[in-house]
Amino acid sequence: MRLTTTKEKILSGILMAERITGKKESLPILSCILFDAGRDLTLRATNLEAGIEVSIPCEVEEKGVTAVSATVISQTLRSIGGDKVTLKTEDGNLVVESRGTRTLIKAIPHEEFPALSGASEQKGISLMRERVLRGIQAVAYAASPSMIRPELGSIYVSIKRDGIVCVATDSFRLAEKSVIGKGPDGPEILIPLKHALELAHVLEKSSAEEVSLSADESQLVVAMDGVRFVSRVVDGTFPNYKEILPKNFTTEATVLKNDLSEMLKKARVFSGNDQHVGLHVYPKRKIFSATARSADVGEMSDSIDAALSGEDIDINFHIGYLADCLPTIQSDSVVLGFSGAGKPLVIRGVSDPSFTYLVMPLNR
Repeated sequence: MRLTTTKEKILSGILMAERITGKKESLPILSCILFDAGRDLTLRATNLEAGIEVSIPCEVEEKGVTAVSATVISQTLRSIGGDKVTLKTEDGNLVVESRGTRTLIKAIPHEEFPALSGASEQKGISLMRERVLRGIQAVAYAASPSMIRPELGSIYVSIKRDGIVCVATDSFRLAEKSVIGKGPDGPEILIPLKHALELAHVLEKSSAEEVSLSADESQLVVAMDGVRFVSRVVDGTFPNYKEILPKNFTTEATVLKNDLSEMLKKARVFSGNDQHVGLHVYPKRKIFSATARSADVGEMSDSIDAALSGEDIDINFHIGYLADCLPTIQSDSVVLGFSGAGKPLVIRGVSDPSFTYLVMPLNR
């Protein structure tokens, strides 16, 4: 193998691939990146649950395949000063040369490298990259960090002809985001949270305008300019969340998102370790206020301007569960729909029908 490319292109591909490598000591090949030089250079990495392929434009003088430690190759390229990099194999090992530097990296037999499954090569649904990224980011924080119940530790994705719906819940709150797209109807899948976050990282680093997303019962494939990301999907059933979304609200409040965010920030300071905040909504008196208290810090009570309707309500929530959704709402004002004491609150953006957030109150 012998090829020449720019440091910027190859390093960006290697850093993307390095995040997907495995850490199993029993399988050292999983901590490697596979370099496959054909017409262009293809980098591959996998941890057996997720995998990535990145194509790097370069001048290939001699074709070949080799596998080296992801950590060693990424640190080597980071330390190189030159713009152009030459990679070649010598006696089965990889040599990296650039402007007066020469580094030899021991290779691992590449025959052991697991094949990246091609998932369904069926035509995927075409979506704007930015929208898919926003779809994942809009719900990821609501998934459980634990995989004890895999369906709660995953992001549910429903693939439809007119786009996808991303949903996540940890049973205390639920976030749903719709993303517009076009393509064939697809399945409903569960992507483990850690793989969904890796996919978000890949989408963030890509400059592609559109991505293609296809899936079957066992895996998801997302393809964009020069990058293909593969993830296993969870075999499980996501809760029928539509049933718990309230159909009617007894009280509604429309507030500026920034006012609510600042109010919750202050409440967080005074709420102590339990992070509880009380919301008090009195439509007839035109009052929307929040209270928080802690034996160690003190107490606060703040009111903000709001358009109110319905019945009076006093209800308690975990501050983080209320505040987490606000950065993802693409609207200056939000509507809070209360369905009664002890029942869930629904938050939506006034001009953003694509996002719905449900949070359960505290029983106290």
